[in-house]
Amino acid sequence: MSIADGARLFESSDPSNWQQALDGYPAVIEAQGVSDLPDLDRWYREDLPELVRRRGPMTIDLDELSKIVRWKMRRGEWRARNLALVRGNSADQVDQCARAAFDASLPPRRALAAFCELKGVGPATASAALAVARPSEFPFLDDLIGSAISSTGKPEFTTGYYFKYAQALIQKASELGPPWTAQAVGLALWSAIGGKIILAK
Repeated sequence: MSIADGARLFESSDPSNWQQALDGYPAVIEAQGVSDLPDLDRWYREDLPELVRRRGPMTIDLDELSKIVRWKMRRGEWRARNLALVRGNSADQVDQCARAAFDASLPPRRALAAFCELKGVGPATASAALAVARPSEFPFLDDLIGSAISSTGKPEFTTGYYFKYAQALIQKASELGPPWTAQAVGLALWSAIGGKIILAK
């Protein structure tokens, strides 16, 4: 598995190819060899979305946001300072930003900006949080996935790049049809790539 495998999958519009990649995602997570990643990943993909959907209005708390950051870094590069910054936000700040961002009536750019008001939260962390509540609009920003999509250019952790990346995954989900979401497309691509690869900066 490689970025080239991800690029080949992205060129495909055959739902069976995509489903095969998505079905392999849990095994790819296990293969990363990170002790707490499988449990974190199941929580992020299965438990947290259900918890959030049951809340009215939808929101997440500080502990959940911190856990999302741990999930993100366990799949990629660990940055202890980022986690410390996120934990430095108040519970009220996280709740207010999440309630605003998860409101489907808020335009995507404003929703992303709402999370980015928090300390330690950039477009990647914001997208990971938003994917929990609005997966059709907000795929998690991952540079490996971006490297498999030539039309978006070199991956960058910027708002401008994020929306080009998100649009590419939204469009692919539309081609594949229900129940595909932009977030599911991203997970399938990451699975096809095979997970953690250290990219040249």
